[in-house]
Amino acid sequence: MPTFAYEAMTPQGKQAKGTLEAKTSDDALAQLRQQGMFPTSVREQKTKGGPTTATEAAGKKKKKGFSLSLGSVSTKNLTLFTRQLSTLQDAGLPLLRSLQILEMQQKPGKLKRTLTDVCDDVMSGETLSNAMGKHQKVFSRLYVKMVAAGEVGGVLDVILQRLAEFMEKGERLKRRIKGAMIYPAVVISIAVAIVTGIMYFVIPKFQEIFNDFDVKLPGLTIFLINASKWVAGQEPGQQVPGVVWIIFSPVLIFMFFKLLRKTQFGKAGTDIIAAKLPVIGTLIKKTAVARFTRTLGTLVAAGVPILEAILITRDTSGNYIYEKALTKVHDSIKEGESFAGPLRESKVCDSIVVNMIDVGEETGDLDLMLMKIADNYDEEVDVAVASLLSLLEPFMVVILGGIVGTIVLALFLPLVAMIESVSGGGGK
Repeated sequence: MPTFAYEAMTPQGKQAKGTLEAKTSDDALAQLRQQGMFPTSVREQKTKGGPTTATEAAGKKKKKGFSLSLGSVSTKNLTLFTRQLSTLQDAGLPLLRSLQILEMQQKPGKLKRTLTDVCDDVMSGETLSNAMGKHQKVFSRLYVKMVAAGEVGGVLDVILQRLAEFMEKGERLKRRIKGAMIYPAVVISIAVAIVTGIMYFVIPKFQEIFNDFDVKLPGLTIFLINASKWVAGQEPGQQVPGVVWIIFSPVLIFMFFKLLRKTQFGKAGTDIIAAKLPVIGTLIKKTAVARFTRTLGTLVAAGVPILEAILITRDTSGNYIYEKALTKVHDSIKEGESFAGPLRESKVCDSIVVNMIDVGEETGDLDLMLMKIADNYDEEVDVAVASLLSLLEPFMVVILGGIVGTIVLALFLPLVAMIESVSGGGGK
């Protein structure tokens, strides 16, 4: 029978190491839990003399092939995998068998390659959380910590189900915001394309007419003609036509924004400015509150220690303002103080949020309160998105109408002067 080396925490919180005999790593984990221990690592030992056990040999055989780590794993696919793994665990299948089934049904890609490696590591005696922790680009720190909490508590199926629900709700929130931005983005893109086309093709024709009639042009028309020359690249000394800048400027702005966000100063500056914008700032705040409360509530409900849960939430919040606030909360709890106090002082949340967290601390239902806050703010995000759309629609109509009206006015003012001059000449 194979021998497994283990590391575990005793019920008294002390570190324990040793060996035991078991048929599989799952049996070894079950034996440790029956003894009241909380296993953190279980590995099958090599037999003396060199040859590895059959399971290790099978694992190494799989790993001989060359594996590329290109591509990425979508949240949708990861969520589906998590829910399916939860279902298989709830049905009573061994962990390794569940992973192998899910690995076999995956299409070729990053997730399939990752699951192959995870299966090999679990087969060799590692815990699922340790195996997943080696693939941080696929399984986030939050994901790994929740899986580890499920392993320690013996409720991996329940934790995986909560994790799938958490990812589904987070993805749903992203889809709402992205969906709301599609309409104005499409309208603005079409409007810019039409105006650019007018500048490039139509305005030069009118300029030729004005030159033929030798009409004195008003300032607005001169400005429009100069803008048309810039778009077409006809300005003296101009090397790059303006139409090229118009086409590539969104890409350049996006790349600059991404690079700026890579720096601590840039991230802090953009988050602070965005939070102060009218309407959009409110939407960003509500989204951030919904995200951090749901993340923290899910971690606390999974049994992750509060200090570690706050650090994970801080690192996954994606917003400098809330990262700073959660750092203060972490330091406060570490000093033996409350959660609500530093959150109230930071003024990043509404008073109702702070009061609900305060009540959750007092009653011992912090996770439930956090989840209720997240649900409420998800609904408020929907309202904020609807308000943003209702504000953007008339705003875009006014802006586009102003642009078109300006172009029409600039073109017809010289035409009026031409008609008057022709009429006056005919009278004489």
